Amino acid sequence: MNYCKKCVMPDTRPGIYFDEEGICQACRAEEQKDITNWAGRQQELEDLCNKYRRKNDGEYDCIIAVSGGKDSHFQVHYFKEVMNMNPLLVSVEDNFEMTNAGKHNIKNISERFGCHLITLKPNLKAQKAIMKKTFEKYGKPTWYIDRLIYTYPLHLAKKFNIPLIVYGENISYEYGGIDRNETFSAKNQINNGVASDIPFEELLDDQITMNDLIFCNPPTQEEINNLEPIYLSYFVRWNSYANYIFAKKNGFKDLTHEWVREHTFENFDQVDTAAYLIHPWLKYPKFGHASATDYASKFIRYGLINREEGIRLVKKYDHKVDQKALKEFCDFLNYTFTDFYKIVDGLYNKEIFEKDKFGEWVLKNSL
Repeated sequence: MNYCKKCVMPDTRPGIYFDEEGICQACRAEEQKDITNWAGRQQELEDLCNKYRRKNDGEYDCIIAVSGGKDSHFQVHYFKEVMNMNPLLVSVEDNFEMTNAGKHNIKNISERFGCHLITLKPNLKAQKAIMKKTFEKYGKPTWYIDRLIYTYPLHLAKKFNIPLIVYGENISYEYGGIDRNETFSAKNQINNGVASDIPFEELLDDQITMNDLIFCNPPTQEEINNLEPIYLSYFVRWNSYANYIFAKKNGFKDLTHEWVREHTFENFDQVDTAAYLIHPWLKYPKFGHASATDYASKFIRYGLINREEGIRLVKKYDHKVDQKALKEFCDFLNYTFTDFYKIVDGLYNKEIFEKDKFGEWVLKNSL
């Protein structure tokens, strides 16, 4: 493993690119923001909104894919209060037990900004069956939910004839990934690696049918070509910490006084449910980094900490599995902890991990 010389991201992140100076593409993308013509991008967004703004009161101008999180609060604010659009909010629940903060935030985003919200609560039986299969074979337990987050808004846009669909940031461009070209169009985001790469036919069995996957299948390419899914991060300088500060001033609740998480040092990202957090932790056995690396790298790029502090945080948190998250995940799928660790043991990437004298997996080349 090699690490970015500016942040703490390793080159094992799928699709990430390091330049000849040893700097990762996410750090270069953040530097590029200093010379981007944001006034010009704002005018582009004005033109786009004017193209899709409805003339009649009560008609929706756009759909915004939301979770209730910090970024969702910023997105809704920007389109409702800055761009003067009338958005329909669309969310996908993961069926896990929600935190108090999560319950509050999804209500707050509707009440604070005065928006209707449509939520898909997926087939619980199918979700459990699919989760087990994608976890045990691919180490991707939330594939079903993650894919729906991308595809369900497209289905509603088609159904209600609302072409403009707003997503937050282009993950591949902002943080490093295969599709790293900067573009406002989100038409190709289903292929960003988060919720792709699993053929439907491998999931079908006596418990799982195509009917269970109906919303996972995006509309046809011809239908998508008639839609306009976009990334807000192309038009507005994206900063997840700044979004948190804004959201907190507008009623968003983090996990302060509710839950001190063991796997990371921040308390404001992915706060809706505990069990979901097993998904981002599973990057660790597969790629040697997890949530602490992600946020330490962001904080370094934002100028909030230096690289030495980032290294300390990664060493302290990245390998840890949060026990509350683990218990709720195992309870949801009826696993014992032994079952869970046996599956995870088979996911460790032996090119970058080895076992120490105590039988624990450790990185061969850590920071």
